[in-house]
Amino acid sequence: MAKTKVHVIPHSHWDREWYFTSSRSTIYLVKHLKEVIETLEAKEDYHFYLMDAQSSLIEDYLRYCPEDKTRLEKLITDKRLITGPWYTQTDQLVISQESIVRNLLYGTRIAHEMGHSMAVGYVPDAFGQGGNMPQIYKEFGISKFLFWRGVADNRLKQTEFIWRGDDGTEMLAEQIPFGYYYGANIPENEAELKKYLDEQIGALEKKASTPNVYFPNGLDQAPVRKNLPELVAKFNELDSTREYQIASPETFFADLEQDVMDLPVIAGELTEGKHSRLHKSIFSTRADLKQANNEIENFLSNVLEPVLSVSYSLGNRYPHNELAEIWKLMFENAAHDSIGGCNSDTTNRDVKHRYKLASDLATNLLDLNMRLISEKIEQKQAFQFTIFNPLPYEKSGVIKMSAYIPDDNFTMEDTQGNTLPYTILEQTDLTEYVLNQHIDLNPSKAVYLPKKVFLATMLVEVNNLPALGYDTVYFNLEKEETAEQEPKQSTASKIENEFYEIQLADNNSLTIHDKKANRTYTDQMVFVENGDDGDSYNYSPPRKDLVITSKEAVVNSVDSSVSSVNQTLTISFKLNVPYNLEERANREKTKEMTIKTIISLRKNEELIRFDVQIANQVLSHRLCVTFATEIASKFSTADQLFAPIKRPVRLPEMDVWEAEEWQEAPISIEAMQSFVSLHDEVHGVAVLTEGVREYEIIGDNYDTISLTLFRTFSHMGKTDLLYRPGRASGESIVATPDAQLLGEINATFALTLFESSFDEANIAKKAKEYLSNPPVYQMSDFLNGRLIYVYRDEEKTLDATYSLKLPMLDGAIVSAVKKAEDSEAFITRFFNPYLQKEIAIPEIFQGKECHLDENKSNEKQTTLKHAKVQTYLFEK
Repeated sequence: MAKTKVHVIPHSHWDREWYFTSSRSTIYLVKHLKEVIETLEAKEDYHFYLMDAQSSLIEDYLRYCPEDKTRLEKLITDKRLITGPWYTQTDQLVISQESIVRNLLYGTRIAHEMGHSMAVGYVPDAFGQGGNMPQIYKEFGISKFLFWRGVADNRLKQTEFIWRGDDGTEMLAEQIPFGYYYGANIPENEAELKKYLDEQIGALEKKASTPNVYFPNGLDQAPVRKNLPELVAKFNELDSTREYQIASPETFFADLEQDVMDLPVIAGELTEGKHSRLHKSIFSTRADLKQANNEIENFLSNVLEPVLSVSYSLGNRYPHNELAEIWKLMFENAAHDSIGGCNSDTTNRDVKHRYKLASDLATNLLDLNMRLISEKIEQKQAFQFTIFNPLPYEKSGVIKMSAYIPDDNFTMEDTQGNTLPYTILEQTDLTEYVLNQHIDLNPSKAVYLPKKVFLATMLVEVNNLPALGYDTVYFNLEKEETAEQEPKQSTASKIENEFYEIQLADNNSLTIHDKKANRTYTDQMVFVENGDDGDSYNYSPPRKDLVITSKEAVVNSVDSSVSSVNQTLTISFKLNVPYNLEERANREKTKEMTIKTIISLRKNEELIRFDVQIANQVLSHRLCVTFATEIASKFSTADQLFAPIKRPVRLPEMDVWEAEEWQEAPISIEAMQSFVSLHDEVHGVAVLTEGVREYEIIGDNYDTISLTLFRTFSHMGKTDLLYRPGRASGESIVATPDAQLLGEINATFALTLFESSFDEANIAKKAKEYLSNPPVYQMSDFLNGRLIYVYRDEEKTLDATYSLKLPMLDGAIVSAVKKAEDSEAFITRFFNPYLQKEIAIPEIFQGKECHLDENKSNEKQTTLKHAKVQTYLFEK
């Protein structure tokens, strides 16, 4: 029998922040990496050291020790210091698909520039693995996968298997069965060492199906074990039945591939928490931070990068470096603890600050590039607006915009003189401030100065906005009579548009009538409040809970607003709720929680929009909103990485998890990218979210969609939860008062009903458009000044309307439009959003294929199959 080859992998798992801040981590990182460099240079038999596969750690180190760059380059080139492919160890379930792709893009590029990027998808601690990750890994030249969390022995009896992604891509996978810290504590007393090896390696041998076992030597922020070569030599002296060697993940897989055969296949996402906790309800921890993340991710991919591409096509600089800084701020927050929110309050304040920096940089980058275009369009009116369309096809509909408007009557018109219906939602008088900011760089130029200036929020109906381009609209101040643009207010409890009629029911829910289908849905928008005895890692209901719904609420007020382009219904509820878990257990309700909801129906739009504002003054609870579909289903459909995914509404393991001693309950609280749907073959309901990406299917018949709005808790970690028995995850002594989210909480989401199959309903397209509001830039000379940074007159060289006219793949969803990293070409990325339907790829795309890493692909694609993503390179 062949000897067991024990691959000893020296490493350190380096969370950039957790209960400690990134500042503390970085200071210690500098000390740690300095010692690693010195140790590897001094000991040739210290063959490898794995630095957690995060290229950001190399960047962090070189910021303080740039003099060591050459030393690092040699060690990385020689594949002794192992880094990449990640920038940071990202979450894979609640982070956007483009964030994951860019994380690998920047991570591999940095590592390659330093000499070598590890071609292994190393994920030692993320809370679950996305079902489409094999395809993403393959697109970066990665065909091996090494991880800890996500597979139970119900499905996998050994450590080696083939992981098949949702698109069919397969890769060789190795589970680290007992955690990345398993071999961290090696005794150095010879009398103890033989027993230790027999027990530790023996357990690994029982799990392995080949003579190769992966033995990680390290833990969180572990110092380099300088005498490891001597210890490994001692292992070989003491244990003649095994062969020990210092290895890397790449050398391990090279040996493993020689011995594997007939491996089991595990398909789809890996989210089983039997042996390792997955903390599935981490998706709603710190809802304020989740919302900031989601808004910025959507803004970067759906709005900013497409507009930057339009700007670049018109001769302006493409800001790769600024974008890299923004994305890297997001990657720092995408690390599994950071995006999870399972940190100390101090650390989460750092996370929040990075979101502020990323948002400020992104919004100002958009503002500048819209201005670079707008100032070169001939100004025909004092109030002129450039409306940008970030989608790759023409777009019509009602959009939301901010504008400085006059006190005079005006109409809105397009370049052909067509009148555009609009309504003013709100306005604030800023006359004195705005006009006092005005600067005349050229006093010889006559400038229109309005008598009054208001900052307004408006809804405007636009037609045929050019694909990946812009159009120009104007205020016409010369028409003496204009239609009434202020919405009409009333106390009516009903609104409608071409598709829906919505009525407030007697039980405080909504009744929605689908006009085209002649189908009525009752018990819509029911708010459900209950206790949360969990911590920063897990939602867990109290053992004595009290569930309260908006059906018990007192209605403070009901108002409606009707205009030519929009109708809204505003409802204010007051719920009496317990102040804390003690009151909840005693069924006391001493506090009020106010929920104000604005339900909007835009003209000719199939979405029902919700804007919820909650005045939260109570502790340790959860608030969800539910929509009853009357569609009893065994599966929900949601979007994940570049694909829809069908998930069971209830896992059968819930019946046995306690008897089988699972680490945590296998609850069916799930993540999504932007939507979740219940449907049959002829109709369905979908909920779209701009905020928290967490849902659950509930009800006796599993026919109700529950969207989590927020949950709050008192501590980073707690012991013996109902859904997670035993030890605490995280530090139980760390109180997190910020996580109670006291104050106002805002949540926005939408509902759409459809009378078709899921594929025919194009839910992913509706979600994309919902999250891609066209940005608008106002060119008015009276604004020129300190308010916006003063600008000079530019030569008017651009047309009033423009389209970049990149090819569109009909039926596919565009995930990215950007300039290529290394050429003058444009990158466009599409994916198949359907459960069954394939998409034919036109000939114009043939030969333009490239990989996610932006390297040319030699595989010509004629169809875009289920769950497939495809990137194209089009020359400027």
